[in-house]
Amino acid sequence: MSNKTRGGQFLVKETKCEDIFTPEDFNEEQIMMRDSVKEFVDKELWAHKIRFEQKDYKYTEECMKKAGDLGFLSISVPEAYGGMGMGFVDTVLVCDYISGATGSFSTAFGAHTGIGTMPITLYGTEEQKQKYVPKLATGEWFGAYCLTEPGAGSDANSGKTKAVLSEDGTHYKITGQKMWISNAGFCQLFIVFARIGDDKNITGFIVENDPNNGITMNEEEHKLGIRASSTRQVFFNETVVPIENMLSERGNGFKIAMNALNVGRIKLAAACLDAQRRVISGSVKYANERVQFNTPISQFGAIRYKLAEMATSCYAGESATYRAAKDIEDRIAIREAEGGSHQESELKGVEEFAIECSILKVAVSEDIQNCSDEGIQIFGGMGFSEDTPMESAWRDARIARIYEGTNEINRMLSVGMLIKKAMKGHVDLLGPATKVSEELLGIPSFDAPDYSELFAEEKEMIAKLKKVFLMVAGSAVQKYGPDLDSHQQLLLAAADILIEIYMAESTILRAEKTAKKRGQDQVKEQIAMAQLYLYKAVDIISQKGKESIISFAEGDEQRMLLMGLKRFTKYTNMPNIVALRHTIATKLIKENQYCF
Repeated sequence: MSNKTRGGQFLVKETKCEDIFTPEDFNEEQIMMRDSVKEFVDKELWAHKIRFEQKDYKYTEECMKKAGDLGFLSISVPEAYGGMGMGFVDTVLVCDYISGATGSFSTAFGAHTGIGTMPITLYGTEEQKQKYVPKLATGEWFGAYCLTEPGAGSDANSGKTKAVLSEDGTHYKITGQKMWISNAGFCQLFIVFARIGDDKNITGFIVENDPNNGITMNEEEHKLGIRASSTRQVFFNETVVPIENMLSERGNGFKIAMNALNVGRIKLAAACLDAQRRVISGSVKYANERVQFNTPISQFGAIRYKLAEMATSCYAGESATYRAAKDIEDRIAIREAEGGSHQESELKGVEEFAIECSILKVAVSEDIQNCSDEGIQIFGGMGFSEDTPMESAWRDARIARIYEGTNEINRMLSVGMLIKKAMKGHVDLLGPATKVSEELLGIPSFDAPDYSELFAEEKEMIAKLKKVFLMVAGSAVQKYGPDLDSHQQLLLAAADILIEIYMAESTILRAEKTAKKRGQDQVKEQIAMAQLYLYKAVDIISQKGKESIISFAEGDEQRMLLMGLKRFTKYTNMPNIVALRHTIATKLIKENQYCF
């Protein structure tokens, strides 16, 4: 168990397909849980989708209570506090399948189970957990998370909300303004972040929602999407909070906020998956039914192109999300086996894979936006109408690139955290980067490689793409050192290379594992999706690598690095991507739904 890959090590360590978890590995209990969630979603959410689009906030609250009654709000809550105490993969699984019908419910669910409850289960005292968590686990109470302020968004630690200790030392008085607070309109509890005195870092507090205690709110915000998720500004005016309601210790709020966001990021990726499945299935059904020029439009190459690309992105997102979820679950188990408390083990387990959480947040949130956009296009004029689910899916998808840290912030975080891990010795980047530098000066091998095994060339390509990142990042760190943070466009390009490597590798490993179980002939569409994703990843990495290199290197160094980039992105037996798309689309059209 202790030999398992650590966070970020995917870049410098070969991963075998047997060592990753895939959706095909769900056990009987997980399949039953998935089916139970899907039944709830189809009956209570999908069947009443119009109510969410008409801003029926009360219905969102009503559905949250039903989810609580069914136990869906308590999946990750320890049994000691009224929860199911299930593993991290189960938590991600429920988040995935409960979130696809409407972004309004998805946001309410995510805000409550994640940032509304989790800070107490992970950082609260025993008294705080006993007092509040059972109510949150059952849906008797709902939680909200008050971090963002008018002047503090991505710069979360710059909040102006103040907490002043009373003269008798029994309570704090909190004064300030918070905005974009999900669930504010129906919550009973806030996690509030405020600054005590001139502290460098903010502090977290558990604040009960009592309007007689200096708490007021603006009306509901009117938003592009997630229309029936309650979103309000919240004002605190000398709100009295007992000192025993401080969360963790003074000045620890920024750490709480960041760790809560790490978990939120992988859950946000999961929350975008079933939305993609539903958009794809809806698009396939419509394309099979819509006849133009005496032919179902699903037979047209332009439509088949879209369906294949949409399915490939979804398959890749599933592959990477569940890979990371199991890695986190295994790391939590290692910590517990070493004697750590569940609380500390979960914190450290998620923190270990913060890089992967940021990668997933970016990749899958952008995939659902693209997927829903193509869904509208397949529906044509009808896609632009509120009478079809495509336009609401597109609107709901847009927020995913903003909350839990914008995609720009997460891109820079992924590279920054990887470099910090390397400096701490948790990931050896220096050794592999040095080897890549030596390889650039050497003569490339002209031996004919053996590509007879499934994915032999694809896995070699993944190894070469990792060299691209090591070459670019290593040279950039050498040039800029600690000033690298100020070169944001370079970091963004490097992050895209990192993201494509992780997503492509996860997809190939999943398809390989499934092929070994079921036989290649039975999973030719999955193999096609893995090859198609890698083909596109190579193109992106080639482009972003070039952009990076010419931004910081000149003369001979630039020429050498560009030659290295060309060598490491060379595809010997380039796949016929038109044929790959045809294979994928044919399966979708035959099954009349997303079927992988």
